[in-house]
Amino acid sequence: MASHSRLEVLNSTIDLGLVPLFYHKDVETAKKIVAACAAGGARVIEFTNRGDFACQVFTELSRYAVQAHPEVMLGVGSVVDAPTAAMYIASGANFIVGPMLNPDVAKVCNRRKIAYMPGCGSLTEISQAEELGVEIVKVFPGSSVGGPGFVKAVLGPCPWSRLMPTGGVDASRENLEGWFKAGVACVGMGSNLIVKELVAAGDFAAITAKVVQVLAWIKEIRGR
Repeated sequence: MASHSRLEVLNSTIDLGLVPLFYHKDVETAKKIVAACAAGGARVIEFTNRGDFACQVFTELSRYAVQAHPEVMLGVGSVVDAPTAAMYIASGANFIVGPMLNPDVAKVCNRRKIAYMPGCGSLTEISQAEELGVEIVKVFPGSSVGGPGFVKAVLGPCPWSRLMPTGGVDASRENLEGWFKAGVACVGMGSNLIVKELVAAGDFAAITAKVVQVLAWIKEIRGR
C-alpha cells in the first residue's frame, strides 16, 4: 500500500520540478542511491522496472524508504501493463510511470488512487491520457518528439496540460531553462543525474551534490 496519497505525490512533483529515476539490481546500492537523492532534496523518486527480479528489489527498497526516508515518495517506471502495475502497487509504489499510455494501467491506478504518469508523444495521446484522469503526462522520449518546442506547441491550445519530459533532459542550467521556459511542470532525469560512473565508484556524495544543484537551478529558473 502506498505510504503517500496521490495528491501528495502530484503536488510534490510539481513543487520540486524534478523526478530522479534509476535502476540497479543490487538492493544495497539502490538504497544508497535513494539516500543520496533524498539528501539532495528530492522527494519523488522513480525506480525503473527493467532488470530480472526488479520487483523483489523494489519491495525491499520500498520497505527501506518507508523506515529510513519517510518523506520520500518512491514509485516505479517502465510499467507497460496492468498486472505489473498491480504487482508494484502491492509492494508499496506511490506512483506508476510508463513509456506509453495504457488505459488498463490507468484504471488500476485510479481504483487505488495512485498517480499514473504515462509516456505520450503526440497531442492526441496527451489528450487521451487526460481523459483517463492523468494529471501529469510524461513526454517521452522528450528530445526525440520535438524537445522544448513540442512542449510549447502543445501548451498553446492546451495550457491546462502538465507535462514531464523524460529522455533528453540534461543536468545543465541551459538545458533545464529550455524545458522550463517552454512550460513543463517538471522533468524526469536518469543517467544524466544519477551517473553510472559515480554509482560504480561509490561516490554518492557527488550524486547528492548534483541533485542539490539541479533543484537550485529549477528554483532559479522558475523565479521562486
